[in-house]
Amino acid sequence: MKLTYKEAAANPAGLFTLALRWVIGWTYFSAFWRRLILENKLIPNEAGYIGEKFNHFLPNALGIQPIIKYLVTHPESLQLSMIAFTIIEAIVGLCLILGLFTRLMSLGVMLLATGILLGSGWLGTTCLDEWQIGVLGISGGFTLFLSGSSTFSLDHYLAKINHPVSSRKWFTLLGSGTLQVKNQQQLILMMSLLIAALTLFTNQYFHGGVWGSLHNKSVRPRVEISNIRYQAGELQFQVFRTEGADVYGSFLIGIDILNDRGDTIRSLGPKELSQFSTGKIRNHYVAKIKPGKHSLILPLGAKADLLILLKGLNVHQQYILRLTDISGLTWEAGF
Repeated sequence: MKLTYKEAAANPAGLFTLALRWVIGWTYFSAFWRRLILENKLIPNEAGYIGEKFNHFLPNALGIQPIIKYLVTHPESLQLSMIAFTIIEAIVGLCLILGLFTRLMSLGVMLLATGILLGSGWLGTTCLDEWQIGVLGISGGFTLFLSGSSTFSLDHYLAKINHPVSSRKWFTLLGSGTLQVKNQQQLILMMSLLIAALTLFTNQYFHGGVWGSLHNKSVRPRVEISNIRYQAGELQFQVFRTEGADVYGSFLIGIDILNDRGDTIRSLGPKELSQFSTGKIRNHYVAKIKPGKHSLILPLGAKADLLILLKGLNVHQQYILRLTDISGLTWEAGF
């Protein structure tokens, strides 16, 4: 059934969600504004590069780890993806603010928010920040899809100057107007239940927020040690920082090798680690482990092979490799 312009424009839901449309629109457009206009964060190897932030998502992302891992191991593809992602956010955000093709842009919001949720929903040092952004983006995008825009929008203006457009089904599906779908109540109920289920599942998966013990992987740093090899007077091992705040690194102030009696036979302190040769660090991703002013800095999501010259070990004896963080946390692995 075709609607007249007057009928299509009489959509109070689109007016009721005006503030929501503007706020969500700015949320996504501001990502472009911050990254490219206020400060260029799309340049690799420079402070604030968004690709390194993306690398932080890797350790505990849900379902999309292979995609993240591929991109952070292919820097050129990563940069192109970050540029494309930023442009899409700009288009989606600006069109929502203007109310142009509102329903199509709301689908973009839902897809972008789903990516944020799955990739970084586990991050957030205080208020589960990224998880909240993700689930609210999905539900907000779905609400805007249902409501469309109304009086204060380009959709409304286009319909007003071209009455036949407002009666087209494609316009109501991609733009605004009274939504015409079969079994509307059942569809809305099913989608709402699906979004609610996704919210509860991810809240539990990432944070234990539904039952059991709460956990937050953004509070304390955690470093995994693997692939320890000793040969020809060289000790090589791999470190991978998988937890902790994403806004700063783990500051490694000690690397100790202990024998099976617990005696320290080699120790590297803050001074040695701050002067650790970059030639003895082989980073795997764009987030790089590197020497800092007083320690060896391990950003979240960084993985690297470290090489230490260490002569005189007995290959038939057991040893312990211990790493010490500035917070006092230690991580150990035998070899």
